[in-house]
Amino acid sequence: MRLVIVTGMSGAGRTTALKVLEDAGYFCVDNLPVPFIDKFAELTASGNSEITKVAIGIDIRSGKSLGQLEQVLEHMTMEGISHEILFLDASDEVLVKRYKETRRMHPLAESGRVEQGITLERERLAFLKKQADYIIDTSQLLTRELKQELDKIFIQNREFKNLMITVLSFGFKYGIPSDADLVFDVRFLPNPYYYENLRKLTGNDQEIQDFVMGYDMAHVFLDKLEDMLLFLVPNYVLEGKNQLVVAIGCTGGKHRSVTLANKLYERLQKQADYGVRLEHRDIGKDAARGK
Repeated sequence: MRLVIVTGMSGAGRTTALKVLEDAGYFCVDNLPVPFIDKFAELTASGNSEITKVAIGIDIRSGKSLGQLEQVLEHMTMEGISHEILFLDASDEVLVKRYKETRRMHPLAESGRVEQGITLERERLAFLKKQADYIIDTSQLLTRELKQELDKIFIQNREFKNLMITVLSFGFKYGIPSDADLVFDVRFLPNPYYYENLRKLTGNDQEIQDFVMGYDMAHVFLDKLEDMLLFLVPNYVLEGKNQLVVAIGCTGGKHRSVTLANKLYERLQKQADYGVRLEHRDIGKDAARGK
């Protein structure tokens, strides 16, 4: 039997994860009282049970009994009941934004301040994150992207390393992304903007891609960037990093940066051990401004 404990920060996607697992054939139970978890696991793990895949949702609503969970998990291990822990996380800024958008109260925000509730929740869930087999940071993920990552782990049974790489194109004139870990400037490449027939196109169009990649230095840049990332990423994983934003910028974030971000994304996707997503932050801003 495969038993997954689904937990994490409130607002990080735990409910979505349980729905995905349920659709994948997992028997899902949400917010089961902590003292009942090992008994439930024993029943489903017995030879008389037809259940082969189980997911149990646990969150901060467990209250004081959450402190007993560590002992419960240890007892299950001693009894030979193997389990995996999936921890959904997100940055404080993103969690605050999500709560404000939904106008929900954080379960620990007794004073009404979401920030205080998040801080307290992180403290109480720290032991679970430390023991987690899978940590997925959903700060930059769309719902469909989270579903894809869960599909890789729990349906395709692919090896998972706790890192999501976001390849992000942007325009320097709109500011460097505040969440970028690595920033690369590709304004050294010739700019398609100065060609009337190319100006309104983007790096998603073949004509722009042919123009940008028609220069040898674009290929050299990609080769060196890929080589550096293949060196850095395993070391980031060893240090416990689970979110890496690689930002590639040009002047307007429409032509050169989009092209190279697309090409880098294609290369990194071949590294199946890590989650990779693509985002073009400023691709439509020039058009919106009539340029």
